[in-house]
Amino acid sequence: MSRRHATLPTALGELLVVGDGDAMAGVYFPGHWHPPVEGSIGAGVDASVDSLFVTFAAQLAEFLEGRRREFDLPIAPVGDPFQHAVWDLLREIPYGETTTYGALAVELGDRNLARRVGGAVGRNPISIVVPCHRVVGANGALTGYAGGLERKLQLLELEGAPVVAQRRLF
Repeated sequence: MSRRHATLPTALGELLVVGDGDAMAGVYFPGHWHPPVEGSIGAGVDASVDSLFVTFAAQLAEFLEGRRREFDLPIAPVGDPFQHAVWDLLREIPYGETTTYGALAVELGDRNLARRVGGAVGRNPISIVVPCHRVVGANGALTGYAGGLERKLQLLELEGAPVVAQRRLF
């Protein structure tokens, strides 16, 4: 099975999903800041008969219903070694918790990498599965999200992240 794509209707809007063999290679929102490069998503397929997309759709529905906390899917994001290091850290952020770009930079060994970390977070090709929505600004602000701040807020509210409750106090 080669690279292919489909569109899935979800509570978050229609998602463009990209598979590469038996692994997810992309999950993109409508109006995504960094959409896939033209010609990189393969042929269009029917998501309802593609086993990878059927599994993803079921797990996403469970996640959005609050019945799943993490995804159990093989992934194959395309990026450079630094981006992969950042995306690996994103997968370690627990459900319902947040971290900051600066904290991720410190985990990578240099606080001065915060901007570069932000760039890698913003270019995460597998939204939701690799939970970039769990990264907030140093002051807890819901900064940047390739799928839009409304969706970031929706996902954090779904997870019961404390940063959302704190925001509502002010």
